[in-house]
Amino acid sequence: MRLDELLDELQVRIDEVRGTRDRVHSLLEAVVSVGRELDLAQVLRRIVEAAALLVDAEYGALGVIGPDGRSLAQFLTVGLSDKEIAAIGPLPAGHGLLGEVIRHPEPLRLTDLGAHPSSHGFPAHHPPMRTFLGVPIRVRDEVFGNLYLTDKRGGVDFDTEDETVISTLSVAAGVAIDNARLYEGSQRQQQWLRANAEITESLLSGSSRPEVLELIARRAQEITAARLAHIAVPVDGVDGLVVEYVAGTDGAAWQGLVVPFDGTLSGAAHRAGRPVTSLQVSDDGRCAAEAPAPERAGAEHDGAERDAAGRGAGQRDAAGRDAIGPAVAVPLGTAGGEGRGVLLLSRSAGEPAFGEGELEPLVAFAGQAAIALELAERRRDAEQIALLEERDRIARDLHDLAIQRLFATGMTLQSAARLVEHEGAAERVGRAVDDLDETIKIIRSTIFGLRTKDRESGPGLRARVARAVGYAATSLGHPPRLTMEGLLDTDVPPQIADHVIAVLGELLSNAARHARSTRVDVNLKAVGGEVALTVSDNGTGIPAQGRRSGLRNLDERAQVVGGSFTVETPEEGGSRLVWRAPLRSG
Repeated sequence: MRLDELLDELQVRIDEVRGTRDRVHSLLEAVVSVGRELDLAQVLRRIVEAAALLVDAEYGALGVIGPDGRSLAQFLTVGLSDKEIAAIGPLPAGHGLLGEVIRHPEPLRLTDLGAHPSSHGFPAHHPPMRTFLGVPIRVRDEVFGNLYLTDKRGGVDFDTEDETVISTLSVAAGVAIDNARLYEGSQRQQQWLRANAEITESLLSGSSRPEVLELIARRAQEITAARLAHIAVPVDGVDGLVVEYVAGTDGAAWQGLVVPFDGTLSGAAHRAGRPVTSLQVSDDGRCAAEAPAPERAGAEHDGAERDAAGRGAGQRDAAGRDAIGPAVAVPLGTAGGEGRGVLLLSRSAGEPAFGEGELEPLVAFAGQAAIALELAERRRDAEQIALLEERDRIARDLHDLAIQRLFATGMTLQSAARLVEHEGAAERVGRAVDDLDETIKIIRSTIFGLRTKDRESGPGLRARVARAVGYAATSLGHPPRLTMEGLLDTDVPPQIADHVIAVLGELLSNAARHARSTRVDVNLKAVGGEVALTVSDNGTGIPAQGRRSGLRNLDERAQVVGGSFTVETPEEGGSRLVWRAPLRSG
């Protein structure tokens, strides 16, 4: 009997040793698996999956602490399906039991998480959870995030050995995260260098300003994995910044928008001359006027019970788009120079915020972009100066050569006319002299026109339209959305441009007085041999009975230049008014 007891005890010890060996092997495999990855997102996913597997937990999560050091900026889960995650709700911010590990970065092991004072209970549609194990992950001297594990299979509690295994894994995870971040930083630095080189090459090849803006916005969006990137520039006479180029999701809603200086990230960055960041645009009081304004996605719940809530999925704005989350606005300006605009980058709600490691190369890129814009403007100025010098040379040559020779020829003919005895021949010579005098007058008028055309010309049509739209924001109560297309400053004749400005002012004035709208869209394009101005709103529409003298005037303006004016009623309501004119007569 004693021998049987000793054999049973020996078997138990062998099983324990074997179990310890298997767990050590599993831990080593997990460490190798985590350290093999260089992509940060994959590293984080491997860590939480390995942790849940090592301690046989039903549910696991990894929370990444945000830049403020008090909340969670990212939340990865295992054990729940996408459908369950969507049903639970938005991302936890780290105020409940999750925040307990953030505030006190030490291992926390509980037999009943609901009994802890920091627990806030479970939100709707959340599976019940009882046991809990939380361990911080440190990267060098920084607490990067926390591992959260709940409900060990078999209904048993997490023990000291589980805590030791996860703590060991967290050390290896910190090293793997650090390596992945360093690798990611080096890759991003190479991307920024390539983008800067591409912009420089584009400038040297003579690219236009719109092409340079497009290149800047698209490269910044791609490198930072932003949902939206837009460049807003100051325009004379407009109290704000005009969005000149947009890349990414919902770009049409931003194109041509007048962004106020007050209540927007772009305005704050432009005035401060330094980057301005926001962890969540929809919750940031500084972004009250930022558009489109996202709608809050419901009340927030917290604690370990929210472990799977949080990818930010389901956060939508009023138009059904993904809500705007983290954002950064970077001024485009050289050191000590005038700001030439602002580059705004934003991600969807629930995605990582823009960290310090991203800001430094982004600021350098913005400085390079500002130099690119300045060079584009200098090239345009140089081309304008060359054009003026050429016109002045033509005028000088006409005056010094053509007029003088014509005048000398006229004097010679007048002298010869006195020697001609035939009356008919003398009369013909006299008419030739008169024709020469008339030709000299025409040439002098041409010279005057060449020397005064650019001196008397005002700002281009683009700037005039942007200014008119900016002025209308006060009377409308909201900024209209402006989009422009085509070579408006060069292809549209001055007379047609004056008509366009007059028509735009009348249409915006009508919308302010009669439409009672909350949105006005202005579209101006010069393509296909014509210029078309479209003003649409979501207001009450054009009344069937009412004064139409203003509309008749717009129709007469169109007929004078051989164009057309139409009034349309869209299916969704409101009105759409289109004024067209050909760019060339005949």
